[in-house]
Amino acid sequence: MRYVAIGDSFTEGVGDERDDGAPRGWADLVAAGLAVHHHPAEVWYANLAVRGRLLEPIITEQLDAALALDPAPTILTLNGGGNDMMRPGADVARLSALTARAVDRCLEAGVTPLLLAGADPSNRLPFGRTLHRRAAELTDAAADLARDRGVLFVNVFADTEIREARYWSEDRLHLNPLGHHRAATFVLAALGVAAPPPPPADEVLPRSRRLAEAGYYWRHVRPWLARRLTGRSSGDGRDAKHSTWALVKPTVA
Repeated sequence: MRYVAIGDSFTEGVGDERDDGAPRGWADLVAAGLAVHHHPAEVWYANLAVRGRLLEPIITEQLDAALALDPAPTILTLNGGGNDMMRPGADVARLSALTARAVDRCLEAGVTPLLLAGADPSNRLPFGRTLHRRAAELTDAAADLARDRGVLFVNVFADTEIREARYWSEDRLHLNPLGHHRAATFVLAALGVAAPPPPPADEVLPRSRRLAEAGYYWRHVRPWLARRLTGRSSGDGRDAKHSTWALVKPTVA
């Protein structure tokens, strides 16, 4: 089996950093779960996701690279649109059409696509109501697309438990290790694979140390606004963390 993931910070694994600072995240956990499930058969993994990416570059640049991998992928997970949702004038119809194009390209190439709606961070964000409405529309469109094409769809967005503060990192936008683990369990369940063990308690940020509102806006909202005003992205200059096939050892990372 060869599994490739494309997307933005959610799929890159931001919020679930290893000791060396490298992101792990739900897609890495899915790859590890697949390796355990399919052992002794080999599972190879690539992750082309880059934080900050809009859906169009995901659908064009990352998907092109994913389908060009040699040997070809067996399964491809796709999540995107979150960064588009946070920008003025987000066009859900256009984003849905881009997603449909990606699914059709996978099917034409003989690659099994799995669509994923990311977790809903809107409860604690300053622009949360608008974000939730747009993301709900995009999620509904993705569900309809998956049904129409007969492909797997994992709706983490609809999970109310993962919206609780204990699943989120201090920036309130990215899942923490516990949140990424929960997302991975949904994907693995859709693939008929057992969930990995939860992360150790010391990997999860204690909620009692959440930043005060003023500190939160200074450390997280202010830099985000500055990037929007200057046309920059958190992913500028970053490469995919696994741009080629890597053999996954059959143990959970």
